Amino acid sequence: MSFRNKVGCLLVVCGLLVAPPVHAEFQAGAAKRIITPDPLLPVSGGMGPTAEAREKAGDLAARVAVYRNGETTVAVVGLDLLGFPSVLGDRVRAKVKRIPAANILIGATHTHSAPDCYAFPDGKGGHTGSLAYMDLVCEKTAEAINDALDHLQPARLKVGTDEARGKISYNYYAPDLFDRRMSVLQASDLNGKTISTLVNYAIHPEVLGNKIGVLSPDLVGPMCDRLETQAGGTAIFMNGAQGGMITADNRDLKRPKATQPGYWEDDRTWDECLRIGHLMADEAQRIVAGVPVQANPTLFCGALDVKFPVENDVLWQVVLLSPLKYPRNADRTITTRINLVNLGNAQILTIPGEALPNIGFYLKRKMHGQHQLLFGLTNDAFGYILTKVDFNSFPRYAYVSRTSLGEMTGEILIERSLEFVEKSPAPDKVAQP
Repeated sequence: MSFRNKVGCLLVVCGLLVAPPVHAEFQAGAAKRIITPDPLLPVSGGMGPTAEAREKAGDLAARVAVYRNGETTVAVVGLDLLGFPSVLGDRVRAKVKRIPAANILIGATHTHSAPDCYAFPDGKGGHTGSLAYMDLVCEKTAEAINDALDHLQPARLKVGTDEARGKISYNYYAPDLFDRRMSVLQASDLNGKTISTLVNYAIHPEVLGNKIGVLSPDLVGPMCDRLETQAGGTAIFMNGAQGGMITADNRDLKRPKATQPGYWEDDRTWDECLRIGHLMADEAQRIVAGVPVQANPTLFCGALDVKFPVENDVLWQVVLLSPLKYPRNADRTITTRINLVNLGNAQILTIPGEALPNIGFYLKRKMHGQHQLLFGLTNDAFGYILTKVDFNSFPRYAYVSRTSLGEMTGEILIERSLEFVEKSPAPDKVAQP
């Protein structure tokens, strides 16, 4: 047997054994797990008392898309929850050994019909969550990530962005002030079979809300179900800059509110969740159809730790008193992570809360790539994020100001995020049809 055969795939260069260069190949995998509590638990729409859930409509899920190219692997997780703080996200990351922790992006869909995963203090020495349920969510989410890793396969990518058409969302505070753009990332195997379809759009999934006794993924469940039935693979929803208050357009325009001119009664039914969710799925398929296939998209993932002062006394009490033991700094700040991901000709920036739409518009305008995606409520979920000029400026923003970390949160987010964008590599450029 020759020396060449003995060393197999090793090469001899100047007397040294050297491994051949690794051929970068784009791969994708996906998986999901059901996280509906059994028996049902009370549901949360934010700080304050939870509401009893007497029935469910659809199942809550942990949905995962994993992307790999060369030595870089990124997992994107969408959870059917109001929010998922970093202290729980880190529990998930500790159970996934094959990806760097900073490359696991965990976002919440922000449904208002799911159990509390913040463990909000109740003012009586207790809290409003179920720690056992939070443990279950962490376990199932880690299972889904590891399952997606086990099913990585050579893949191709399609990325599309366009305004979503139809009666889907609006801004409750200023009806036309919202981002109509929907972005779609679709990974398929080499035969064209869909592996995953990720939809990024800014909307509060609160058709049902937390006061009618129903536990539900809200409109996100029907959207994902329809995509999985029609396109195949696993569907994932990642919210955008939906703060203050980009919500589902479930207005019944035949029933104006007599006490509030310009406002309408809402249709809080499962049928309305189906209507909006199915419309979103149809729009996602329209948007991604016909866009160029990217055979070997590059993949980059960067992470940046950012400190935010907690000026809000109520939120600081959550940090101090929640049994989850939120990490905090001695100078009354919290540290959270922002990720920047380049995937083919798309650039993705994460937001650790609910940024108002003007922040979203500005960040997208300054980002690079042919498609700019914002993953809101990702890696953390610290309330509303608004600029200092909006903070406590007029009565309509009183609520979002009260549930914000403070006046400078938006300014810090914008400054640090755009510094990060400028220091990072640029995404691919792809010829458009």
